[in-house]
Amino acid sequence: MNASITAVGSLTVDEVREVLIAATAAPSLHNTQPWRFRCTPNAIELHADPDRALKAADPDHRELVLACGAALLNLRLAIRSFGAVPDVRQFPEHERPTLLAAVRACARRPATPAERELAAAIPKRRTNRKPFREDLVPTVLQEHLRQAAEAERGWLAVLDRSQRSVLSALSRKAHQAQLDDPEFVAEWQHWTGRSDHERDGVPARTSGPTPEPQDEFVVRDFSGGNSRTRVAGKDFEPEPLICVLGSFQDSRHAQLQAGMAMQRVLLTATANGLASSFLSQVVEVPDTRRELRELLGCGLWPQIVLRIGYGSPVPATPRRPLEDVVTAEHRG
Repeated sequence: MNASITAVGSLTVDEVREVLIAATAAPSLHNTQPWRFRCTPNAIELHADPDRALKAADPDHRELVLACGAALLNLRLAIRSFGAVPDVRQFPEHERPTLLAAVRACARRPATPAERELAAAIPKRRTNRKPFREDLVPTVLQEHLRQAAEAERGWLAVLDRSQRSVLSALSRKAHQAQLDDPEFVAEWQHWTGRSDHERDGVPARTSGPTPEPQDEFVVRDFSGGNSRTRVAGKDFEPEPLICVLGSFQDSRHAQLQAGMAMQRVLLTATANGLASSFLSQVVEVPDTRRELRELLGCGLWPQIVLRIGYGSPVPATPRRPLEDVVTAEHRG
């Protein structure tokens, strides 16, 4: 058994291990996995890991906090799946800037069917960069995704055809701005196109088709330039479901909340047989993020752009072992 894992509150050692595995299954920019966990006798602490921040793509650590929010949502759901009630304190100590949340496992209460369904979706969720089928996502499922975001005090805007056209132009503008930045390119090359035995970064096997001029949306080449997947003509679905997920403020607290909203949307999609991927360039470049905010009416802060649809199965990306991300305070 991992020496860094101890019983926490009402959770046994084995249960703590399982909820930590669930937490680390969250998505993160370039699969950097920018989190650390500390187990105390009373709580599981979630910390940001600034050593895994992407200086070029994410200089203000906004996407790092989003990823940690996604991990926090997974942690909450996994604790509920064991019949415990998570008591979450966000940013509990100002003097510890990396500490984003402390989660206590309180009184026992059986999980609801909806909670169990979302918890079961955690290991099934994948970032699917492949083309989706042409089947449209039904309106009722789109509404379920909106409700999932709202349940975590976020919002989800489904873009119409004219808005998608604007977003397409913004994605090309952002993509070119990043390619013109040597620091971004070097960072990108470092984290993508990795071999199967590496435990972080994006493996080449999980990349999508080679980006081509006819694609409506600019997609990144995660293969490290080694993708062999090419499709004649238009690679991707003609009527994609493109959603912008965001927050009502742009503070660190709001970004952490948006990460939880993002993950609840992704898990709701997974539980309903949908696949998803990210179109991150637009929100990573300040100018295009500002233009996207204007497109949405200026009152809301876009945090991430999602592409959702019906896809074929794809492999999971690797995760670092728990001993690399977990420490413990043992009972004296």
